[in-house]
Amino acid sequence: MSAGVPLASWKTQMFESLLGLLPDWVQITVLALVVLAFLAAWALKLKRRVAARRALRAGASVHAQASGAGFPGPYAPRNQGGPAARSGTREPSGADFLGAYAPRREDGGRG
Repeated sequence: MSAGVPLASWKTQMFESLLGLLPDWVQITVLALVVLAFLAAWALKLKRRVAARRALRAGASVHAQASGAGFPGPYAPRNQGGPAARSGTREPSGADFLGAYAPRREDGGRG
């Protein structure tokens, strides 16, 4: 009752055909390594989850790896609470502000 539609994905079919060309002892070894890698990843995930729960119960901060667009990284400028920050005046900033890297104007004025 086959309609000619494969039940497995092309990746699974390629993996099975590649394993079919190898001797039995290599097939068993490869499959054992795949299962071992899966179990190791699962155990590591479980260990991290348990550690996070213990840290929450103990009141310690959970170490989250910061990354992405919201994390400025170690090279971000420190927020200095200088006199300009306290007086309410702000220096221009943003994508169009070049700061010290702006080219000098001939007339000496600020732009």
